Amino acid sequence: QLVESGGGLVQPGGSLRLSCVASPRNLDIYYMAWYRQAPGKGREFVASVVNADFATYVDSVKGRFTISRINGENTVSLQMNSLRPEDTAIYFCYIQATEGRTAWGQGTQVTVSS
Repeated sequence: QLVESGGGLVQPGGSLRLSCVASPRNLDIYYMAWYRQAPGKGREFVASVVNADFATYVDSVKGRFTISRINGENTVSLQMNSLRPEDTAIYFCYIQATEGRTAWGQGTQVTVSS
């Protein structure tokens, strides 16, 4: 189970921090990621982290978003700075466990508007 939090309404140039907590706590997760889906569009990859070491980003968020995971914890965060109207979307957490299970969160709305 994944529980996301941190979405909301923010003005252009503002910041938000999303968090996702996975359970059960003893689930061995090696891959955690964020995807987003804007109105009328498909779901797109935003950022991922393998274990707590290797992060990858879509080009449109590089330098503005930071994904992080505390080693050994089943929590992943997405710090979003310099937000733009085109970042408006529902943001979904995704995980893949070492034993193969995958899961999606329910999504959290991020709206960037003045």
